[in-house]
Amino acid sequence: MSYPEFLEYPEPRYHGDRGEVNAAFRPADTPPDISSPGGGATHYLATNESTGGEFGLYKVELGARAAGAKTHFHKAMSESFYILSGELELYNGERWVTGREGDFLYVPVGGLHAFKNVTDEPMSMLLLFSPGAPREEYFERVAEMSQRDGEELKRFRIRHDSYFVEDFEPEGD
Repeated sequence: MSYPEFLEYPEPRYHGDRGEVNAAFRPADTPPDISSPGGGATHYLATNESTGGEFGLYKVELGARAAGAKTHFHKAMSESFYILSGELELYNGERWVTGREGDFLYVPVGGLHAFKNVTDEPMSMLLLFSPGAPREEYFERVAEMSQRDGEELKRFRIRHDSYFVEDFEPEGD
């Protein structure tokens, strides 16, 4: 394989000459940051804060028959799904596809997507948001906010760059 002589990398953001000690290690046995009824859990592997806004990486575990998220899009970030175990139905903007261990779905900024676990088994996945965003409040409060009236839920979703199709459908549809 041949490579071009001049490769375009992003502009340097670190300007030191020796590097620095700044890596963060999170052991596998760290308890989840959020646990939910039905066997769900979210692990904050790398947050907007810990990566300086570069990305957010979360391990999400969904219990059997977990609803996931209805069709939505993001205006400021892309979202990627990597299936670690089990199966997950993923909506890619055109159709539902079944994601299994090792499958990956990338959703660019503005891309419609949704997901749900329709099986009788739990599943786990990695979610990557890029650039990073302060998603922790969203994950921690979405269940509570889903019990509120439509306008309050819509404002909460928009605050967290989550534009759900159902929030913008005409009344009566």
